[in-house]
Amino acid sequence: MKRVLPLLIVLCILSGCSFPGVESALTAEPPAPDLPERPAPQSAADKRCGDGACDGPETAANCPQDCGDEARPPVQEGLLWVENPSSGSQLAVYILTPADYDGAALPTLILVPGGIGDSSDFTGAGRSAQDMAERGFTVVIFDPEGRGASGGEEDLNGFVGQDGLAEIVRTVAARPEVDPDRIGLVSYSFGVTLASGTLARYPDLPIVFFIDWEGPANRVYTTHDCSPDAPGIGSTTYMASCEDDDFWREREAETFIASVQVPYQRIQFEDDHSQDTPEHGVVMVNAALNGDPPWVRLNDDPPNTIYALSPLPPVFPGSAGSRLNGLVADFAEELFALFAP
Repeated sequence: MKRVLPLLIVLCILSGCSFPGVESALTAEPPAPDLPERPAPQSAADKRCGDGACDGPETAANCPQDCGDEARPPVQEGLLWVENPSSGSQLAVYILTPADYDGAALPTLILVPGGIGDSSDFTGAGRSAQDMAERGFTVVIFDPEGRGASGGEEDLNGFVGQDGLAEIVRTVAARPEVDPDRIGLVSYSFGVTLASGTLARYPDLPIVFFIDWEGPANRVYTTHDCSPDAPGIGSTTYMASCEDDDFWREREAETFIASVQVPYQRIQFEDDHSQDTPEHGVVMVNAALNGDPPWVRLNDDPPNTIYALSPLPPVFPGSAGSRLNGLVADFAEELFALFAP
């Protein structure tokens, strides 16, 4: 019997039999790994002319096979590709119109995502760009440099990203769905840096007004008091130290807003979506009023009012929540009527 048992085991292995309740470690499939939402950006060493991707510093001039007109993806299903002139990256831009759109040029809103977000921030429930389009607007959403479907590397809303947004504005202004005399720019949270920097550095853009929802005014608010342990976008995992003046020279909305040449509307709720206080809303309004914007307003207060930081003025109660989309559309209609009749 002692000789039979080993023989049976060998025969069983050769014939592929299995034992009930026992899973072979050799044949069991490993669990599927958790995949990241998008691949990590390529390093400069990974980028080569001729690889089919127009990645800065490649441009149409130094790498026409990747970046020339013949390499540019076509417009399809509302997707428009715009080349960032400073990086050569292709930026994904999406144009939405009302369901009953009849081909006329419409007042247009360009939405700038918050944090390090992209166009998908405006495709879900609660802040849908299509819902806003149903109010009678053409709505433009996009993936900033290095995000979503766009090429390039994450720029954290600095000059490269601002150059890309400026080119997006110029490009969509020539679209048949867009009334070039009625284009508004709307930023959400940290998107204020991308939007205000673009407007300050490109004052000739055809923008009628700028709406900003609860954007951080400067490096202190962006990094939550310069804390390396702050959550989310405030973390120095994404941002440079508050002592890095060269980095922040490209990324402080309080500085940019003073040079913006168009009317500025701040939307601020008492329960700010990111900060412990609505104070930075007052900082932004006061900075604008001490600068170039011709008209400045906090919420629906009387325009061009300077505020004290202590005590803070009353702002919209509670948090924005599902009210934000409708509020942005309401303000946009009012501002178009005031400044682009």
